[in-house]
Amino acid sequence: MTSQEVSDMFKAFLAGGVAGCCAKTMIAPLDRVKILLQAQNEHYRHLSVASSITAVVKKEGFWGLYKGNAAMMIRIFPYGAIQFVSYERYKKMALSWLGQDSHVARLMAGSLAGVTAVLFTYPLDMIRARLAFQVSGEHIYTGIIHTFHSIWHQEGKMKGFYRGFIPTFMGMIPYAGIAFYTYETGKRIALDHGPKFVSKPSPSQPDVKVLTTPCNLFVGGVAGAIAQTVSYPLDVARRKMQLGHMLANSHQFGNWMQVLLIVYQRHGLRKGLYRGLSINYVRAIPSVAVSFTVYEFMKQLLNIQPKNNSL
Repeated sequence: MTSQEVSDMFKAFLAGGVAGCCAKTMIAPLDRVKILLQAQNEHYRHLSVASSITAVVKKEGFWGLYKGNAAMMIRIFPYGAIQFVSYERYKKMALSWLGQDSHVARLMAGSLAGVTAVLFTYPLDMIRARLAFQVSGEHIYTGIIHTFHSIWHQEGKMKGFYRGFIPTFMGMIPYAGIAFYTYETGKRIALDHGPKFVSKPSPSQPDVKVLTTPCNLFVGGVAGAIAQTVSYPLDVARRKMQLGHMLANSHQFGNWMQVLLIVYQRHGLRKGLYRGLSINYVRAIPSVAVSFTVYEFMKQLLNIQPKNNSL
């Protein structure tokens, strides 16, 4: 690697981390409520999304909506950074193997990037889920360090931190692959065939066209909506396995297939495997949109040199 490539990779790492933090901070309250609804928390499972938000504020105060967000920020910076940097690297390799116009290469690169990022940051997602599921007056964990210590000593050390990783891994393959592929495809169509108002010259390189902020947000939002719809049932299985003994019937959840089967048998498709999907759209669409848009903005701000096949 040349010094320029190393510099661009470091800048991309920073850009990806900042993009992830901005996106997740914006939708942190919805993320908290999503976890409570997905896992059928006894205090909120009978409520709608809007009613759950109101109930959380009433029961735990405004900052209750941000419970577990510190662990999320510690996780999401490296997650976003690793995901965007690895996507650029995987795509470069895949395109060299399969050809510059290969759609499979872009899907594969997105999937591998998502899997790589979640592999390194999954333990922090586990901690965050445990903290976010707690309600005031019924705390099992007192903070990030206590949660880490408890899982390590009570649930099989490192094995405990990767409970639910298989459905996460399987869900990430279509989710990240579709998200990156849809965004990049939409971006290329807009830049090559869209009307003039959807693009503008790059501030650092006037001869290079970039999407305008509204168009970036729109394309990213569409990518997020499609990706979430495909992978959501596996996300439900992941959350239930992560929460483990915090759920009353956790002894029945031997593996992710059993989780999916039990949830479907007891609650059906709409109220079980896709419970909380409406709030997931509300949180995922702006989250993915902001993530891609901030990443593009940071690339321009940091003057990352564009490549012919870069995001």
